[in-house]
Amino acid sequence: MYFDFFTFGVGAQYFLVAFVVAGVLALAFKVIYQWVTPYKETDLIKQGNVAAAVALGGALIGYVLALASALAHTTSLPELIAWGVLAGVIQIVAFTIVRLIFLKDVKARIEAGEMATAVYLASINIAVGLINAASMTS
Repeated sequence: MYFDFFTFGVGAQYFLVAFVVAGVLALAFKVIYQWVTPYKETDLIKQGNVAAAVALGGALIGYVLALASALAHTTSLPELIAWGVLAGVIQIVAFTIVRLIFLKDVKARIEAGEMATAVYLASINIAVGLINAASMTS
């Protein structure tokens, strides 16, 4: 058995491009998600608000789970981007529904550092991300 440097080089190039595209998608999701939330995660986290960090962390994990599935199941960059955008939209819609129907006072709760709310939000985001990821396998 031998190591084929040419094949590795082609694969490594695709890996690097896909990795960068996935990173840009994840960063774009984070920025848009923070724009949609009624509280300022960055400021709250800088102030030591763990609830804000947990809620945002859950959103990022949920999105990246779906993005990882897209990376594993797509065969082209346009397809990866399309699935990544769709997964982000679904994550944000899910958060918005929860915020408007179940947690109308989410801003005050997160700003007060309420961990129960943060864990609930993180759990919903991770669950939605898992469903997103599993839906991409068919």
